[in-house]
Amino acid sequence: MSGAAAASIALSLISHTNAGKTTLARTLLGRDVGEVRDAAHVTTEATAYPMIATPEGDALVLWDTPGFGDSARLAKRLALQGNPIGWFLSEVWDRFRDRAFYLSQQAVRNVRDQADVVLYLVAAAESPRDAGYLEPEMRVLEWIGKPVIVLLNQTGRPRPRDEELADEARWREALGDRAFVRAVTTLDAFARCWVQEFALLDLVGDALPEPQGPAFARLARAWQARRLGQFDASMAALATPIADAACDREVLPDPGMKGALRELGRSLGLGKDDAEDAKRRASEALAARLDAGIRASTDRVISLNELEGSAAQDVLARLAAGTTASAPVNEGKAALMGGIVSGALTGLAADLAAGGLTFGAGVLAGAVMGALGGAGIARGMNAVRGRSGIVVRWDDDVLTGLVRSALLRYLAIAHYGRGRGGWVETEYPPFWQPLVAEIVDERIDALREAWSARTGDCDREALAARLTELLSGAAREALDRLYPEIAVGAPSEK
Repeated sequence: MSGAAAASIALSLISHTNAGKTTLARTLLGRDVGEVRDAAHVTTEATAYPMIATPEGDALVLWDTPGFGDSARLAKRLALQGNPIGWFLSEVWDRFRDRAFYLSQQAVRNVRDQADVVLYLVAAAESPRDAGYLEPEMRVLEWIGKPVIVLLNQTGRPRPRDEELADEARWREALGDRAFVRAVTTLDAFARCWVQEFALLDLVGDALPEPQGPAFARLARAWQARRLGQFDASMAALATPIADAACDREVLPDPGMKGALRELGRSLGLGKDDAEDAKRRASEALAARLDAGIRASTDRVISLNELEGSAAQDVLARLAAGTTASAPVNEGKAALMGGIVSGALTGLAADLAAGGLTFGAGVLAGAVMGALGGAGIARGMNAVRGRSGIVVRWDDDVLTGLVRSALLRYLAIAHYGRGRGGWVETEYPPFWQPLVAEIVDERIDALREAWSARTGDCDREALAARLTELLSGAAREALDRLYPEIAVGAPSEK
């Protein structure tokens, strides 16, 4: 099969005028093509754009076409002719005085002469019963005789898959039993995910005649390899700033026992800690480096996914912000702190609920999240015994929060069609957050193991590789659960 002759396969985007053909073409192609305006008949000529090619010489071409105009009048005129398509294409229509017929003629000619498969767009936001153009345009496409896949466009923000399936069933019922309509699926120019393109390619392959099968299989594999390459690179880009944050630290001078007592006293409102300014500066330095890393990472993922724009100002507002202050202590000192910290756990819990713990909490040992008294604190501190001073670093729970944030950010970018223009951070659909939380919780032991490896000389590259693997597996599982009928690829181990 691999030695079969090369072929060029053409997909023609067809729809009623102003249904979003050019916008969807931009999303699929990953670049701005044509002209997009909220007006009828913006596209006036059929234009071919290469989608993908293979080393064997195969080519997949996407045609953007003028929209159908006065569909009812068009179908009525065609029905009066013995050879409707031949007659219609032989006529000369004035492109200015009868613009609707002229542009419809260009679309019909493209489908008849160029298309191997027709991608027919409908505006899913409206009811099929209100789409008066649907029946006459189906008759025109039936006369042409090419296989048609109906794409639901303009569906709005990402939705649960069962809602999309309900819409597809509604349109499938409205289209009735037409043999030339091979499938109905969702592919939105504004909120599509790249894995939905895999489903579209499967449908196209099923609609093609058998001789074109080997060439199209090579093209589909090339397209999938491109998208999976972007996915893998995105996971590595997301992992990098988290690994950097895990290894990042600021070392403060050891205040000694008196300094520790002063700090504990300040936490109870009994005095002012002279070391507070140093801690604040350390906190700001950690936060500034994390900010820069997250922004650079987000910009990289945006670019990999062929979007414009840069990380929005509110990206970091979504991140858990917290630090851990750890110091070499003994059991007695830990026990001294334990009694005080146990009384401060209510405030600590409030800080965590608000999104993280900052240096403003003022309790040296209390910054060890999850501490439940002297013994628990001692264990947390003993892990870093032997340091020459207080080490300020991001807490394990904060790093796990960064993993959740990275996955949510990736889903937002992966579902961001070019119809929305340059990428801007927007609110996540509510069903994403519990999904991501559950998937990350399933990997909490592996994440804790990763965070535990950052003692001593933290190996950033090894940690980034491990986080890339974990993020990849988590993201694949998220996509598999959002699109259970689409095979994304073999998932990484948890």
